[in-house]
Amino acid sequence: MYSVGRARVPSQVNGHDLRGLPEAPEPPGDAQPPPVVDYATVKHLHRRVADELAERLRTEPGLDPATTGVQLVTDHVSAYVDSERLRGHLVTDADERALREAVAGELDGLGRLKILLADPQVENIHVLGADRVRVERSDGSVTEAGPVADSDEDLLRMLQALARQGPGTERALTTARPLLDRQLADGSRLAAADQITPRPYAAIRRHRLVDTSLERLVELGAMDEVVCEFLAAAVDARCNIMIAGPADAGKTTLMRALAARIPPHEAFVVLEESRELDLHTTGRHPWVMSFEARQGHGERGPDGRPEGQISLDELIAFALRMSAPRILVGEVRSHEIVAMLKAMRSSLGSMCTIHARSVTSVMDRVIELALSHGHGISAELAQRMASGSLDLVVYLTLRDERARGGSKLRYVSHVVEVHDTFESGRVVTTDIFAPGPSGRAVPHHLPEALDERLRLAGYDPRALLPHLEAGRDGGWPGWGLR
Repeated sequence: MYSVGRARVPSQVNGHDLRGLPEAPEPPGDAQPPPVVDYATVKHLHRRVADELAERLRTEPGLDPATTGVQLVTDHVSAYVDSERLRGHLVTDADERALREAVAGELDGLGRLKILLADPQVENIHVLGADRVRVERSDGSVTEAGPVADSDEDLLRMLQALARQGPGTERALTTARPLLDRQLADGSRLAAADQITPRPYAAIRRHRLVDTSLERLVELGAMDEVVCEFLAAAVDARCNIMIAGPADAGKTTLMRALAARIPPHEAFVVLEESRELDLHTTGRHPWVMSFEARQGHGERGPDGRPEGQISLDELIAFALRMSAPRILVGEVRSHEIVAMLKAMRSSLGSMCTIHARSVTSVMDRVIELALSHGHGISAELAQRMASGSLDLVVYLTLRDERARGGSKLRYVSHVVEVHDTFESGRVVTTDIFAPGPSGRAVPHHLPEALDERLRLAGYDPRALLPHLEAGRDGGWPGWGLR
């Protein structure tokens, strides 16, 4: 039996902006009133903290702004709460923690969003103007939260500040650039829009499984042990893998799990339009090289692009010069699919994700994106490139059971082998795993083109035979996390 081994848990995970702050408050019990936050007080304390922080950074060179800011927030909030209690006002411990989070949020630019993000169960936040806030939690519940700003103007200023100060390459939300896509300091992904919408819009997407593994996804129901062992062997055999599925199906999480199988001593390149995978933060891969595309600012050059812009297309071409056998692209959205397929043709063990509504539409999606490249790319050429570059397509299905009292279920439903063959105008494929009676992936066919490579990696494809003969379908549920 091929062994996938036990997942290794790193000693550190990214998240420095919350150093020194107390843990997020536990949900209040029935006898406890919800925390009360007065935002006039928050603004007053924030001004005092910001003024003192600026003065200390000016007079004490070498201070760490994050650590000093956290300490000042704690000191000022504690002093305020003590004074209120001396005056006979009731301030609970939960109120004090919420006030600390709110002031810290003002300091790091998140404002009132910080209190929502302090809840580990929050998965998605949708903001349609300052006073319309929708919150999705991992248990499937959807609630409406209070305002995140006093006005749309305050909300826009907050989003513009987050655009400038987040990690990675600088971004902007301006009249010239009304769309924003960037990673926040805690790893959440922010998308925002202005000018082209009636009010400022924003969406924050949380990734709860930043450091994960194939074994962990088995525990969560994304796949069974048979699929897990096969995919682990595919990574070991340096197969080029495309992960496909609809939005919110868990493609990024599956790529993280596949990447966790890459040996820690190996150097590889991660390329993203907006940094999201965070493989450089988990501690698993000390030699990973993470690149993020850059928007560019200022005047447009002779080629019509903003000065300083670096596209994902250019990064893929550059990655081939980094002497790394694997290239991982977080998401292929446009004409860069051509560069990605070219890179896969000359690399081993590369991966990417792509949006597709069904497994049968994956190749059509590849063709559609390739045709947007222009420069003589035809549908036939796109398919020939795909057949010569891809080894496997792993398809994730999303099933929303919330209307029936359940949650969103995400699971592997197909693992498709892509042959280096082009017949009758189509790429030749084999469904190694296909949906069983419950819709989840079960063994369907032995691999053909990959048989020898898998054997050299220590995996005997004949291990699938008993399951093929039994028509096995374990009926596992599908994980409810992203």
